[in-house]
Amino acid sequence: MEQVLEKDVALLPRRYWYLMILALCGFVTSFGAHIVATNLPSYAHVIGVGAFMIGLLIAVYDFAELFAKPMAGFIADRRGMKAMLLAGIIVFITGSLLFLIIDPKFLLLVRFIQGLGAAALSTVSITLVAKYFATNRGTAFGIYNAVKGAGYVIAPALGGFLVQGYGFSMIFIVSAVVGVIALLLSLFLPQDRSKSDALDDDDDDMSLKEFFLIFKEPRLLPVYAVIVINMFMVGILFGFLPVYLYSIGYTPLQSGIVVSAGTVSYLLVQPLAGYFADKVSVRMTVLTGLLMAASAITVTTFTSGIPLMLVVVIAGVGVGTVWTNSDTLISTLVDKRALGASMGAAQSFKEFGDMVGPLMIGLITQFFGVRVGFLTCGTLALVLLFLLARSRTFQSST
Repeated sequence: MEQVLEKDVALLPRRYWYLMILALCGFVTSFGAHIVATNLPSYAHVIGVGAFMIGLLIAVYDFAELFAKPMAGFIADRRGMKAMLLAGIIVFITGSLLFLIIDPKFLLLVRFIQGLGAAALSTVSITLVAKYFATNRGTAFGIYNAVKGAGYVIAPALGGFLVQGYGFSMIFIVSAVVGVIALLLSLFLPQDRSKSDALDDDDDDMSLKEFFLIFKEPRLLPVYAVIVINMFMVGILFGFLPVYLYSIGYTPLQSGIVVSAGTVSYLLVQPLAGYFADKVSVRMTVLTGLLMAASAITVTTFTSGIPLMLVVVIAGVGVGTVWTNSDTLISTLVDKRALGASMGAAQSFKEFGDMVGPLMIGLITQFFGVRVGFLTCGTLALVLLFLLARSRTFQSST
């Protein structure tokens, strides 16, 4: 098993070629999610639906990923990573093109199918990064997440241009084209499991019972907690920072500049954070990133001007560091036969935090104000940091 894969990845340049293909697969998922989500108001106006439907259309993509990611990883562990990756891309492309032939009112179905494809794409691509990079894994995850994160930055502006110039349907055509490019490049990835391998290794594969135990594995629970609270901070930093900026009189342009500074720092730090994880310690980089993000978010609403910009950059660096190195930490703690399922579970917890965090902080902000929302999120992260520093997982991890 995996003899072909191990032979291929022995060559360093080829490993990094594979990494860029996998990073593009990750880009497909973030690009596909946000090119639609940021342009839903235009869709709602034309179709005649309200804010609740916009929220539902955003949530259904994440909902599909939340439950499908662990299962995609489980199947990939048993039946082959490359096959599951290709299947995920095909499902995503099919979902995107489906919008062109059905009633636009059924966009909810399209988003759900896209989400299912994205779940397999995201889980398998990041798992293969871990497989290809037994060494320098942190750096590889950093590069992967930076390229994937670029989708969050490019999609809104490009989507707005396409909708304004060519109509709402064009964003699904472009999403499908990006998916096709990823599909064609993914054909160059090495086979990781033949049919004979699958038959020979059935007894070594994890069972369904073992799969469900991943979600309460004691060594992984602290890392899952880090992932969830970091997503809370991502949500408040990029979702509720504009609310605070508006309340202190920032113009839309000024607000956009501040939020962009946080986004850029979040993206650019990830390869560097991965490099330090390889050279120093995964555990220390995760804890340091959590401390930076929690401290910055706690003081955000007490600043303005240049100090505010600095605080936002520090918060972006913190959440970016935790984002990429929590993946690295998960990959070092699990049995390789359960790597896909474990990475899928970790990605599922990201989706959970991404869904629940904004709702929780939104409720707190609604009743008590934006400052209390930021303070609550930052304080929760600082408390978690204290507990993590005492946990066995973080005391023994490298």
